[in-house]
Amino acid sequence: MQQPDSSATLFPESSIKGAILSSLVPGLGQGVRGYPLHAARVLATGGVLGIITWGLSHLGGTGAGFFFALLIIVPWWCLQAYEASFPNPPGQVEALKTAWRRAHDIRYLGGLFLFTAFTDLYIILANPEYSLTLFCSKPEGVPGLLAKAQSPTLHLAIGYGFLKLRPWALLVYMAYAGFGLCNAVANYACFGYGRIRTVFFLSLVAFTLYVFWRRSCFQPITRK
Repeated sequence: MQQPDSSATLFPESSIKGAILSSLVPGLGQGVRGYPLHAARVLATGGVLGIITWGLSHLGGTGAGFFFALLIIVPWWCLQAYEASFPNPPGQVEALKTAWRRAHDIRYLGGLFLFTAFTDLYIILANPEYSLTLFCSKPEGVPGLLAKAQSPTLHLAIGYGFLKLRPWALLVYMAYAGFGLCNAVANYACFGYGRIRTVFFLSLVAFTLYVFWRRSCFQPITRK
C-alpha cells in the first residue's frame, strides 16, 4: 500500500475533504492527500473515457456521447470520489468491489431516477401543451394530465426506494418497466422505426435486465 506524505495530515481519518475535492476534479482528492499514483491512475482512466466519448460523439452524434457519459463517465466520477473518501484509498478496482458489495450501483440508479423526476416535472411545467404518447394516442384533458404526472411521480418513488434499497421499489420498477415496454412495442407498431424510440426501448430493456440481475440488493442487508 502506498504511504501518504506529510500533506496527508491535512486530511485526518475522515476523508470527506478528499471526496469533495475529487468530486470537483477527478483525482484531486487522492493527489492532495498524498497518493500521487492513485491520482495519476484516475486521470489516465478519465482520459481514456474522454477519448471514447469524443469518438462516439463523432460517430453517432452528440446524443451517443451524452448517453455514454451518463451511463459510464458519471458513475466513474462518483466512484473515484468514493475512493477518495477511504482513509487509505484502495484503488479504483477495489473501490468498485466495495461499492458493488454495498449496492451503491443501485443507489446511483436511484439518483438517476430522482434526477429524471425533476427534469420530467420541468418539461411538463415548461411545456403545458406537451402530450405524452400512450399506446399510439395522445390523451388530452384530465387523462392527459394524469398520464404526464405519472412519470415524475413514479420516478420519484422509485428513486427514493432505490436509494433506500426498499424491496417494494423493485416491484414498482418492474411494473413500471413492463408498462413502458408494452407502450414502446405498441408505438413501434403504430409509428414504425424512430431513433429516439429505439434508443429508449433498448436502454429500457438493458436497464431492466440489470436491475433484475441485482434484485438481491433489495433484500434486508445485515451489516457486520
